[in-house]
Amino acid sequence: MNLFLLPCIVLSIFTSPISKKASPEPNEPIYEIKINSLTGDLIDLSAFKGKYILFVNVASKCGFTGQYKELQKLYDTYQDKLMIIGVPCNQFGNQEPGSAEEIQTFCSQNYGVTFLMTEKIDVKGENQHPLYQWLTQKAKNGKSSSTVKWNFQKYLISSDGQLVDYFFSATTPLSDNITKHLK
Repeated sequence: MNLFLLPCIVLSIFTSPISKKASPEPNEPIYEIKINSLTGDLIDLSAFKGKYILFVNVASKCGFTGQYKELQKLYDTYQDKLMIIGVPCNQFGNQEPGSAEEIQTFCSQNYGVTFLMTEKIDVKGENQHPLYQWLTQKAKNGKSSSTVKWNFQKYLISSDGQLVDYFFSATTPLSDNITKHLK
């Protein structure tokens, strides 16, 4: 090695600007994620820009299924600034085994559900839907990582498409933890 170059190399090491890594930006806005409704139509999440969105993985045969009633009341109260999107999932105790038609009938007949329902998806694991990848991964949502623990876990998105917070199943839909963001 040329001893003349050695001081130049050492000097460049100490004078090179140190790059600071910024916290990761979301890979894509939540509004660009594709998901179908329970009836098979594509849901355009961008239609909800300017509103809060509450995503809830739901199941018809769960101890928390009664929360459908409060979800509907929350929707009725705040529908001018909130969209609730129920996301059927059969990954927890096989508690959502029904077909799309059976789920739709159950929700409307038993709880009068009028808020939006998606197709049945996986909210965790190898086949996790891109929506739940965004909701549960800080690298995608820019705020925090989480895991879906059980049915009726809730994710609140702000009116500008940012993750506000998530709430475990025991947090009821009408809890101040949720409604304080909507008042």
